Amino acid sequence: MNAVVKFTEERLMKVLLAPVISEKATFVAEKNEQVVFLVMPDATKLEIKAAVEMMFKVQVESVQVANRPGKVKRSGRFTGRRNRTRRAFVCLKPGQEINFTEEAK
Repeated sequence: MNAVVKFTEERLMKVLLAPVISEKATFVAEKNEQVVFLVMPDATKLEIKAAVEMMFKVQVESVQVANRPGKVKRSGRFTGRRNRTRRAFVCLKPGQEINFTEEAK
């Protein structure tokens, strides 16, 4: 990828929705130096990488994404479906770290 891609700062601020704090996310973070984020359904890997580097001032090595289908739920005789989600597994370069317990600046 030799092409330089520029994204607007406004778009990058909307790409990351929330960090995923779960048992699996914690295990992945400790083992592979990865951080898991909930991202917009139309976000690309390059946008996610640029957003993480801009917001947290870290260097990103790679990004993997997983599309999760919404669960089917029922209430009485009516069935519905939860929204689909997209998760990004962001692999940081060695020595880099994102700490969510610190107060945001």
